[in-house]
Amino acid sequence: MTARPSARPSRRAAAPARPATLRLAAALAAGALLVTGCSSSGGDEPDDTAAPSSESSSAPSTSSSTSPGSTADAGEGSGDFPRYVALGDSYTAAPLVPETDPQDGCLRSTGNYPSLVAAAIDGTALTDVSCSGATTTSLVGVQETFDGQARPAQFDALTEDTDLVTLGMGGNDFNLFATLIGRCGQLAAEDPEGSPCEDADLVKDNVFRQIRGQLAAALTGVLDRSPDARVLAVGYPQILPAEGTCPDRIDLAVGDYPYARDLNERLDAAVEGAAKDAGVDFVDAFAATEGHDLCAEDPWINGRTTLEDEALAYHPLAAEQEAVAAEVLAVLGQD
Repeated sequence: MTARPSARPSRRAAAPARPATLRLAAALAAGALLVTGCSSSGGDEPDDTAAPSSESSSAPSTSSSTSPGSTADAGEGSGDFPRYVALGDSYTAAPLVPETDPQDGCLRSTGNYPSLVAAAIDGTALTDVSCSGATTTSLVGVQETFDGQARPAQFDALTEDTDLVTLGMGGNDFNLFATLIGRCGQLAAEDPEGSPCEDADLVKDNVFRQIRGQLAAALTGVLDRSPDARVLAVGYPQILPAEGTCPDRIDLAVGDYPYARDLNERLDAAVEGAAKDAGVDFVDAFAATEGHDLCAEDPWINGRTTLEDEALAYHPLAAEQEAVAAEVLAVLGQD
């Protein structure tokens, strides 16, 4: 779909870091993760022989869950989608996009796309359990946040009365983003003009096949728990450029930019494939963010420097969340 117009994110001077942000910065420095340095594991090493299926050991179970959600019950609205549950990782939570409670270990923003979608549809009550660092295992198991807080399984928020569900995750599984930013960044320091990350073959082809399988199982699990809900799988934005480099914004060897871009594209394709496998709608965030990667003149993805009250390093800015919200609304016929 065509990207909707969105205001360019401001570049205000960073305010003094709050204690929670300082703790997060320390976690990021130690873990060098793209999607927060605290994710529960989605499997450190992919199984070369495993076929993508709902029976994968790290894929969410499709059995029903009736335990309470991990956020306060948002109640019930009166519109087309009275009960909306948002599931996802930090690209859904949108850490530090105004406003984010610094005491919330998930760093979930009130300006993220689920909040914008809920505000745009009259009579919609949102329960947002997205959490920075989440993997597909966070849907069915306890997740520990960067500051040691424990969050219940995200699926606990789903009920038979849920009317709308968005799910956006996959990049933390098999440490995909951690490898891209952490290990590839380290290798770039050793060979800045080469392609050391691609040469090391750190991300195997079967990773994307298994991410697709795990997400398909997760989406099936959503449908089992909320059989009457409209379910949308939300893809990832364009994080890396199709052409060019920006060494002032990301630690990546010159020759590894095409490789990193390919990983970004293949991850998004895995989410789209999972949506097709599960028979649910796909929200094309990749198309919606064309020309606004972190190297762009008008970036919607932040670079390596965390901007207080704007975006965590390597995470969406407000304009990206607005664009994704517009795509969700368009898929729902609410634009």
